[in-house]
Amino acid sequence: MPVVFNKNIDEDTILAVWRIEETEKQLISGLQLKQHELDIIASLNNGKRLLHWLSTRLLLRTMLNTSEYIDCQMDEHGKPYLPNLGYHISLSHSYDYAAVIIGKTRKVGVDIELIKPKIKTIKHKFLSDLELSQKQIGDNINGLYVCWCAKEAIYKWHGKKGLEFKQHIRIQPFNSQEHGTLNAIVELPEETRQLSVQYFKTADDYMLGFVVA
Repeated sequence: MPVVFNKNIDEDTILAVWRIEETEKQLISGLQLKQHELDIIASLNNGKRLLHWLSTRLLLRTMLNTSEYIDCQMDEHGKPYLPNLGYHISLSHSYDYAAVIIGKTRKVGVDIELIKPKIKTIKHKFLSDLELSQKQIGDNINGLYVCWCAKEAIYKWHGKKGLEFKQHIRIQPFNSQEHGTLNAIVELPEETRQLSVQYFKTADDYMLGFVVA
């Protein structure tokens, strides 16, 4: 399970991406699991869902560089958190990759997606007409995935239900590149904020976006 990307975003934030090459048995051998986690594993059966669940937890353990038990729980909104450490975390996975971002002081969000043409069929579900009118988005598959990953990362950063991609997160014009930064206006229940999202495309056609704020 090699780390293919590992970056210190700042002194208190780290992002890592891991290519999943192990079997279920190999991943489990690297974890300390309690009964409630074994119950989750049993409910996932076999296949990618189980490998994704296991790989994000093993990557989290690797990043924290500890042999101690890591209590990774989900709150009522489905956001992962570490009750014994108090760090902010976000997990993502897609096909052969797992991604984890850890923020010691600031909230974080990450999303990774395999790039597929089918995103064109759902673009109106998560982008407004104004966003789609931007030339770098429109029918540009890479541009569409930049926007999707950015909005998903912001949603995970917020960590609460009720934030609508199309209505509450507005992507501002940006220059579409293999890697870069874009700004988004986010209408939160308590305030409106501008967030910066960094993104990059991998050599094997995955897009990743992350936010720290």
